[in-house]
Amino acid sequence: MPLVAHTDLPSFLRLREQGETVLARDHALQQDIRELHIGLLNMMPDAALEATERQFFRLVGESNQIAQFYMHPFSIANLPRTDRGRAHIEKYYESFEQIKQAGLDALIITGANVVGPELSTQPFWQPLIEVIDWAHANVTSTLCSCLATHAVLEFRYGQKRRPLGFKRWGVYSHRLVSRTHPLITGVNTRFDVPHSRFNQIDRAQFDAAGLPVLVESGAAGVHLAVSEDQLRLVFLQGHPEYDSISLLKEYKREVLRFINGESEEYPPFPENYFTLQKQAILDEYRHAVLKAKRENATVPDFPEALISRELDNTWHDTAEAIINNWIGQVYQVTNVDRKKPFKDTINPDDPLGLRN
Repeated sequence: MPLVAHTDLPSFLRLREQGETVLARDHALQQDIRELHIGLLNMMPDAALEATERQFFRLVGESNQIAQFYMHPFSIANLPRTDRGRAHIEKYYESFEQIKQAGLDALIITGANVVGPELSTQPFWQPLIEVIDWAHANVTSTLCSCLATHAVLEFRYGQKRRPLGFKRWGVYSHRLVSRTHPLITGVNTRFDVPHSRFNQIDRAQFDAAGLPVLVESGAAGVHLAVSEDQLRLVFLQGHPEYDSISLLKEYKREVLRFINGESEEYPPFPENYFTLQKQAILDEYRHAVLKAKRENATVPDFPEALISRELDNTWHDTAEAIINNWIGQVYQVTNVDRKKPFKDTINPDDPLGLRN
């Protein structure tokens, strides 16, 4: 059902232009349909800030539950920002105090840029703990994406992520570990998910923390897991929200870092993403870049337009199905009064009734 454009956030207009159903608030208020209010704690750097908004808004908006979706983006004040990024947040985002006052039905937490190996030294660490602790007591379900999953596993379960020694990025095949949990009802038994990270939480760590694993990849590890109560926390290590071109944009940024001298090595291709033809084009470009650097000549423009055509997306339908199931469970469990996340008849330690 539709997203509701209840603010002037530009992402609503962009999504409407891309064919998504986005209702004006005046129109939404005329419909006798239950509202769901979903927070987005967006900790992504400025270059990905608005794209991340659209990616998660799109996944929520395309779920087919009978509800109007009000999205409430907010961020953490002490993250490094450009003037443009700060202006966007100040103009369009809510404060955490406003979020707490109004209440939420569900919450999504994005990843963030990390400098250094220790998460506990990052500027988001203490504010993120505050958000998670508040959400645990006041929000039906919180979905943690990638870095947020690593942070929560460390400070709530004592499981520190493991450095891989390389960047795992690409599109990987996954299989269902469980076929009975409501979050994966109707989901294909095998499907793809993009990943992009230098660290991971291993399956043994999820098991040690008592967190049921629902989806796993032989190559990329655990993708989807849930908290002991099956709903309060949902953990993702992959990036099902990615657009078809997200890994291309990331690859381009890595190439530009090499060109600008910020990285010593030319980046490898994301795995299982570019076709052989696209790889050949990018190999030619790499040779041109290396030649230009040797000769102190002008580096040619990155061939983004050639590569972006016909990139396959083999993960979005499954991502939409899982988010649809997540929204459905939130809808069934959440009290209409958002400040009281569980109905009196619901056991907060087992909101889905899976232990009966």
